[in-house]
Order: sequence, then C-alpha cells, then structure tokens
Amino acid sequence: MEELLFLHYNLSDVNLQKMEGYISTNYRVDAKQGTFVLKVYPIGAKEDILAETAMIQHLSHLDASSVSKPISNLNGELITLAEVGSESKLLRLLTFVEGDFLAEVTQSPALLHSLGQFMAEIDKSLLDYRIAGIEARKLDWDLQHINQCRALRTDISNPAERKLVDYFFLQWDQQVYPKLANLRKSVIHNDANDWNILVNGDKVSGIIDFGDSAFTPLINELAIAITYSVFGKDDPIASALPIIEGYTATLELLEEEIDLLYYLIAGRLIMSVCKSAHEKKLKPDSEYITISEKPAWDLLKKWAAINPVKAKNEFRKAAGLPLQEIPKIDEVLERRHSSLSPILSVSYTTPIYMESAAFQFMFDRYGNSYLDAYNNIPHVGHQHPRVVESGQKQMAKLNTNTRYLYDPLQEYAEKLLSKFPSTLNKVYFVNSGSAASDLAVRLAQTYSQKQGMVVMEHGYHGNTRMGIDISPYKYQSKGGKGKAGHIIEAAIPDTYRGVYRNNNGEAGVAYANDLLQKVRNHESGVAGFIAEPIIGCGGQVPLAKGYLQAVYPAIRAQGGVCISDEVQTGFGRMGSHFWGYEIQGVVPDIVILGKPMGNGHPMGAVVTTEAIAEAFNNGMEFFSSFGGNPVSCAIGSAVLDVIEEEQLQQNALMVGDYFMDQLRQLQHEFVTIGDVRGSGLFIGVEFIKDDQLTPNTELAQQIKNELRNRHILVSTDGPYDSVIKSKPPLCFTKSNVDQVVDEMRLVLLNGSN
Repeated sequence: MEELLFLHYNLSDVNLQKMEGYISTNYRVDAKQGTFVLKVYPIGAKEDILAETAMIQHLSHLDASSVSKPISNLNGELITLAEVGSESKLLRLLTFVEGDFLAEVTQSPALLHSLGQFMAEIDKSLLDYRIAGIEARKLDWDLQHINQCRALRTDISNPAERKLVDYFFLQWDQQVYPKLANLRKSVIHNDANDWNILVNGDKVSGIIDFGDSAFTPLINELAIAITYSVFGKDDPIASALPIIEGYTATLELLEEEIDLLYYLIAGRLIMSVCKSAHEKKLKPDSEYITISEKPAWDLLKKWAAINPVKAKNEFRKAAGLPLQEIPKIDEVLERRHSSLSPILSVSYTTPIYMESAAFQFMFDRYGNSYLDAYNNIPHVGHQHPRVVESGQKQMAKLNTNTRYLYDPLQEYAEKLLSKFPSTLNKVYFVNSGSAASDLAVRLAQTYSQKQGMVVMEHGYHGNTRMGIDISPYKYQSKGGKGKAGHIIEAAIPDTYRGVYRNNNGEAGVAYANDLLQKVRNHESGVAGFIAEPIIGCGGQVPLAKGYLQAVYPAIRAQGGVCISDEVQTGFGRMGSHFWGYEIQGVVPDIVILGKPMGNGHPMGAVVTTEAIAEAFNNGMEFFSSFGGNPVSCAIGSAVLDVIEEEQLQQNALMVGDYFMDQLRQLQHEFVTIGDVRGSGLFIGVEFIKDDQLTPNTELAQQIKNELRNRHILVSTDGPYDSVIKSKPPLCFTKSNVDQVVDEMRLVLLNGSN
C-alpha cells in the first residue's frame, strides 16, 4: 500500500494505521507531506464515490478543516484504479480532519448546541442541492427505508428486547409512515453519530464519513445527531434540547417535522440494534459493528418510558414552536359527564387524562409518564406489539361468529385447554369475566339441578344481575339489595385479621368446617361454590392453606360443583403456578377466565368438564355473538405465546418475590404497615392504626394519591379501602419495584413528619 501511495500520490515516509470501516477499508496515513485518510473500495463503488466527492466539494465554503477534502492523484483524478493484492480496487485519498471524537469527550450543553448549529449549516448549504448519484440511493441506513431492516429483528435473540423493536416498528407504521411522503426532502450527511463528529473544546470542529449520504427527509439529520448524542444521558430529552436549539437557530424546522422527532429517533435506534444483531452473526468479533449496541439498547429502553407528548412539547419549545393547547381536567370531566353517567367512577383525587401506553408505562395528555403498578388487564404489557399485530392481521382477514367453522377458534381452544388438567376439557368463549361468571352459575345450576350458591365474603364476580347476586362486594354495598335467599355466604378465610390465624392448615380446615355448617341444611340445596384463590375486593386476601382441600369434597358430596374465579389470578400472575387454584392443591369443576385473556381486548371464557358440558347441552343453544370470534382467538393465542416466550410467569415469581421482600423491609420501618401478602405479582399491603388492627383508610388513600402525584399508579381495596393493591403487567421489573418502594417510603416519611 505504501508503494501505491508513492506511485499515485507521491507520498513518502508513509506509516499506515488501519481503521475500521463499514463498506470501505480505511487507513490513517502519516507521511512526510502530512496526515491523510486512505479509503479502499470495491470496484463497483465508483458512482457512489463520485457522488460523495461532488457533495463534499459543494461544501467547500465551510471551514476548510471541518470536512475531509478529496486529494487528486498525480494524474489529476479524484479516484484511483489500482491493483491491491490480486484484486482491482478504487482508492480515494482525503485530508485528515483533526479533533477529538464526540463519543470520547464530556458533552456540555454548549457543545451540543454547537453540534446542532454545525449540522444545520451543512443542511442549509445542501437544502437545494441535488445530485443524481445520491438521490438514486436506497440505503439500509436511510430512515425512510427502515422497513428494509424489519426482517433483521428475528436476529435479536432476547424476546424482551425484540418486543421493544416491534413496538417502535408499530409506532412507525402508525405515526410516521402516513406522513413520510409529505416531509421536506434534502441531501443530508445521514450519519452524524458520535464517532463521525470531531470536536475541539466546546465546539464541533468537523465531520467525517459521507458514505451514508442520502436524499431523505431533512428532519432525519437532526434525529440521527440527537440519537447518538444522548447515549448514556440520565435525561435524554433534556440533552436533546440544546441540539435542537442550535439547529433551529440556523435552519428553521416545521411543526410536522418536529412532531415526528421522537419516533424518528426511535427509528434510528431500532435500525441500529437490528443491524447490530444481524452483523454480530456475520462478524462476531467486530467491535466496530457493535460499538454502539449497548448504549443503543439502554437508550431504547429509556425511550419506551418517555411520554411522546412530553418529547413533542419539549422539542417544540426548543425549536421556538407553539405548544398545542390541551383541555384542563375540569373541562374534560365536564364533557364526560355531559354524555356519561357519573356512576362511572374515575381513579384518584386528581383524575388522569390518558393518551397512550407502552408495556408497564402509561402516558397522559400533558406529557407525564406513569409507572403502572396497578392495572392487571394489560397482562403482558400495554400495547404489546405481538398482541396488537395479531388482532390487526386477523381483523383485516376475517371476523365472524362461532356459527361458522374457522381454524383460529379450534386452535385457540386447544392451546388454552392445554394449560389445564385433562379433566377440564371443554371451553365456552364469551366477552368478559362478568359474562363468564354468569355462564358458570348457569352451568352449575343446570348440572346440579339446584339453585343455592356458596359465595365468599367480600367476593366480586361481575356486573350482570346474576354476577351481583353472587358478589357480596356489590350486594352489601351502597345501592345493593342485600343477600338473595339462594346465596350462602362464607366467611373470608383470612389468617391476618380473621378468627382463625394459624396458617399451617389448621385455620383453613376451621374456616371450612364453619362454612359446611351453613351449607348442610340450606333449603335451596348447593349448586356450586365460587371463590377467587386470592380475594381481590376483600383486600388481596389469600385463602388459608388447606381451605379448598377441605371445602371442595364437601361441596361435591352435596351434589354441587366447585368454581374457581381466575379472572384476576390466572395466566401466570401467581408466579409459582399458572392458575391460582393450583396453589391450594385442588382441581375445580369450572374455571372462570377474563381480564388478562386478551390483554385489554374484551374476552372471557368458562372452562369445565365433559360431564358438566354434556348436562348443559339440553337443547337450548348457547350462543355469544362475539365470544370466540376469530379476532379474539388470534389475540388470546398471542397472549399465551408471549407469556411463554418472554417467560412472564417466571418473571412474576422472581419480581413478585423481590417486591414482597422489599415491602416487608418497609414493614419493619413503619408500624402502620400491618400486613404484606399475595403471590407473584398479585400483592396487597394493609395499613393499620394500632395493635388492634384498626384499618387506616386515610393513610392508604393518602399513599395511593400521593404515589399518583409521583407518577406511580396503585389502587386500594378491601372492606375498609385500607389495602394498597399492586397487580402490574407481568413485564414489571425489579427496577420498577425499587421505584415503587422508594417512593412509598418517601410518602410514609413525609406523612410521619
């Protein structure tokens, strides 16, 4: 190579240092005549090199040292054809741009402002510049062609990471793609990453590598510059602002460009991690290929927790653009009440005006992000892309009812039943847990030919007329009509504040014996016994050990059936078991399913035995207009797949145990925490006033609302509303737990002062 440099460029006393490159092979050249960069290309790259060279020459009015300048060979040519080893190659010699890499220096706000200004100066110069060789490119690294990277997502081995990429691809399809064609286009550098930017103190001094230059939406330039500049920053939005301020001080941006910036930055990140995952397979030892992989993943995880509205508002302010006016909460409530009854309650003293959500985060219209430690309906995470896309695809193909034959129904039924013991082998699909509870009672009464139902004190099983009849939580509350004659109410087998507290099996048997005394002589007979494995509305109270093992045989002996309401406890939330009834070591006759089945899509089901199903097949058709429709089946199937692929049951066990441990440590610090209980990610924290276990409703409400003000969502439950409940999406992490517990500690400390 030294001979070629002397032969074609008359460089002497040459010392070569190889540098990593993506398409070209690059060398730093230290020679008697100065320092240069030699780039060696495949023979087919000539048109690209000529286009890049013309672009660089167009920027010649910039500071002479800020951009590499092409150097002619001894024949006056900017490209040299030479034999390198046994192959023909193209050589290009460039001036060396001095400076420190942006990646290796402390990035002050002044430096980031300079970066924005520097990139704007380049873009302003190129705004009306056109060259066919750049315009014709369709590069993998051009954001407008992001779909070329979509297939590479399968090279990401970690399902939890792959879902982030899928989520932002979904956001791209929804937020960016429809607007892409109408954005201003220009020739841009297209790769202002922190290893291509040179700095001197608090000022950007140069830029290198025009190999990815593209004719693409202008705003992509700023998105790329921001992406790499906010790597490793605690507050990436705040770090982006001086870059935007510097850029827009030189080149104004339009509202529609700034409003897409959050999603474009996410787009660059998912391109980066997809290509890194793919290239690692091809070149596992290349540090250059994967150099930004870890910070890219770190930023992507932070980005998913950022409210897009906050990003848009902050970016607009930095660009000097007006903010969009959002109605105040009072106005939103007034509008709501103009068409909806106030019987539909809202959470928290200050309600939340929601806009969107992602996994364990929810986003309001004002730009706030909330950690969701409360909502158990988005079981695998809010807007999980696998679930969303499964519904979208099936909705675009077929949605009908069970009077027709279609594969998704049978496929989902078989997949769901595979999670149960072989005796539970028939399923009925409905639209909600309430509808499932209603059907379960019908099945029990039809099979047993009796009417009496044994229910659990404080239990809740739905909003239908029959659901309220079997729900003490409703019929004993304000507006309720009291217990119906065919209802037998069991005392909640609570080993914390109940009459029997020895939770080694003795209390469970004692509570069961008390119930059986009520059951034996009931005039309506016993059609069935229904209970949740953990009584949610009762205050997240686990059934005493051994309770169901004593109750179930006795109910069956009287001709009744045993129903487990798994609407809140099922699908792996318990951690140790997939279904809550398994904790008690029993197998029910009927299982009620709801909430988490569709991750927010309205679904419910009843699973039962062959014998009970046969008794129900008495000539009266059972039909649910929407139960078991193809879209619901596709969504339900996707939920099961995600639980398995992302090992969410195992995560519920690991994170749930950690959560309980941290809460019990908190209990040692504050005597007002009377009990911490639950299983997996189904947790209750009961607050008391004294040794007599007097419920501390006021404190529980204060904690709930103050955590909401600190952007953490929990709620309260129990007969005195004195139990903080936490049933988050199963993708909840230990870091999320730390945030909840740390903030709860601060609330308790402030409350005790």
